[in-house]
Amino acid sequence: MKVTRSYAALACLLCAPCSNTLADDVENIEPAAEVSEIIVTATRLDQAARSVPAAISVVSGAEIQHARQQLALDEALARVPGVFFQNRYNFAQDLRIAIRGFGARSNFGVRGIKILVDGIPETLADGQSQVDSIDLASVRQVEVLRGAASALYGNAAGGVISISSEQGSAEPYAEARVALGDYGYRKYQVKTAGAAGRLDYLVSLSDLRIDGYREHSEAENRQLNSRFLLRLSDDTEIGWAISATDQPVSNDPGGLVLAEAETNPRSARVRNLDFEAGETLDQQKLGISFRHSFPGGGEVQARSYYLERDFLNRLPFSEGGMVTFDRSFAGGGISYTRGFRLGDMHHRVVAGFDYDRQRDDRQRYDNNDGIQGALRLDQLERVASTGIFVQDEVTVSDRLEVTLGLRYDDIEFDVADAFLADGNDSGTRSIDDVSPSIGFLYDVGAGQTVYGNIATAFETPTSTEFANPDSSGGFNPGLEPQKSTSYELGLRGDLMENIRYELAAFRIDVDDELIPFEIASSPGREFFANAGKSARRGMELSFVATPLPGLNLALAYTWSRFEFDTFVDSDGNDFSGNAIPGIPETFVHADVAYVHDSGFFAAVDVLYTDELFADNANAAKVPGATVANLRFGLEKTFGQLEIEPFVGISNVFDADYTANVRINAFGSRYFEPGPDRNVYGGVSVRFRYAN
Repeated sequence: MKVTRSYAALACLLCAPCSNTLADDVENIEPAAEVSEIIVTATRLDQAARSVPAAISVVSGAEIQHARQQLALDEALARVPGVFFQNRYNFAQDLRIAIRGFGARSNFGVRGIKILVDGIPETLADGQSQVDSIDLASVRQVEVLRGAASALYGNAAGGVISISSEQGSAEPYAEARVALGDYGYRKYQVKTAGAAGRLDYLVSLSDLRIDGYREHSEAENRQLNSRFLLRLSDDTEIGWAISATDQPVSNDPGGLVLAEAETNPRSARVRNLDFEAGETLDQQKLGISFRHSFPGGGEVQARSYYLERDFLNRLPFSEGGMVTFDRSFAGGGISYTRGFRLGDMHHRVVAGFDYDRQRDDRQRYDNNDGIQGALRLDQLERVASTGIFVQDEVTVSDRLEVTLGLRYDDIEFDVADAFLADGNDSGTRSIDDVSPSIGFLYDVGAGQTVYGNIATAFETPTSTEFANPDSSGGFNPGLEPQKSTSYELGLRGDLMENIRYELAAFRIDVDDELIPFEIASSPGREFFANAGKSARRGMELSFVATPLPGLNLALAYTWSRFEFDTFVDSDGNDFSGNAIPGIPETFVHADVAYVHDSGFFAAVDVLYTDELFADNANAAKVPGATVANLRFGLEKTFGQLEIEPFVGISNVFDADYTANVRINAFGSRYFEPGPDRNVYGGVSVRFRYAN
């Protein structure tokens, strides 16, 4: 029995070690074949996923790409426990990602999470990330490291998402994909990959256009992603990654009050229409990587990159409501890995440094009903981040491994004010931090492994979050970095040959949690305050099984309780003991996938989300919801040609739900309703060139 290309990958993913893992090569997998060990790199050491002393999950490119709309990462990554997503349908606000609460505060961009694409950071020096430039059509694998990781990556590493692009194969191919659906959804993709001598290559182009479920939510996004790998010798390779994103339209329908969301969920906020709220962007990125293995042992890796981003954002208010900036972001790093024996113990050490530099030339103008008005702010923002790190993986015995990590970071913020009509708001901030970690992994036998770790994370406010609510520019002098210490204990293993699981429990103590708020004079613009102390406790369970040939089951369960221990805001409101807004206490994801010998495949996934609070006072509650999605198709091969028609139904049972919550929004505009039941379909055609 031959498993089709798309769902052989899914079958492998569901059977693999750790939750949601995938072997690198799925082209020739048969159902009875032994699954290869999964190797991950998010830990800065190439190691088996089941050997990582922390909660880590891997999702395959097949699960991300096949028969999905490919609107955002959450379509597939929702299957990872402990990771909560919102905002798939508002391209102006970007996908909001939270890992164990890190990132929950953000209403645009990603905070608190380190994001890497092919080893190059999508996270800026100030800690902010964007995912609008990630080409889902060419993703090979996504690794999600849950929990504090500043000992590895420094600032904004409450969790790590590492994305790898597809690689060239010995059998070259060209592929085209067209998908159409409700709410004006159209997506066109072409890509080609292969090998020519020592050179592997991948080139992918995509064009997404969507009118959107809500009024004033149109978006267009065009992407190029290319990757080249040249093997200079058996020990040396150099790679290039070139990408570009053009997003000329991404309108923002805004948040609604509860009554509006219930009676007319497809409407946009009136102010967002009046001020033509939304954004446009243009971005280009070049990354270069180098790897060399020494004959006597040891390996050196180096990377460098350069990114440019032009951005325009129209906010729904007049004074200073139009933001533009020209951004350049550059940096690099180098690391050296070496294994050696010391006494009776084997050590594998990686040490290195990272340097990142960000430069934003930022202006704010009046927004005169969508037309650029008078200049209100003109400043040059510079952020430089330097980090040095060392990590030692120690094999104490045949059953016990201990991992020690330490990192030092220094981050310099500088603002040069060029708009002096309201005074000189130039200034600097310097922040440094030492981040230690320790973890262990113990093989208890019978396929069961216990692990634990104590790790730290620190997170500076981003340049935008440092904005001063009491003046037009400069830094908020009272805003401090957020720091946390996490404690985690986990168990993973095999219950039977076809069942695997992972269970993790954690506690995170956070000082000076960064919390967003809005003010009456700038509704729609966020400012930030520190929240004293907060505590996060949680449990995560993932379970995968293949009870019958071709049938795969997966479950991810998350329970968490995130609370302010002490928090009195600047107005004297005491929120101590309240739940941190933006995260539900419980969410559960389940999916069932089936593939038949004929090439027919079908998959159903269901996400249940508990109610959550939208504000610090816990006065506004967002109801829970259950949303189910169905996709099915047929894959057929005719010689060198593979054809895959597919159909998907999103929100099968037409549930009412909130796709995004705007935390602490002024005027109680917390709600962004999600789409009703909608249908999409398409076809993918791949042609394999003869060798």
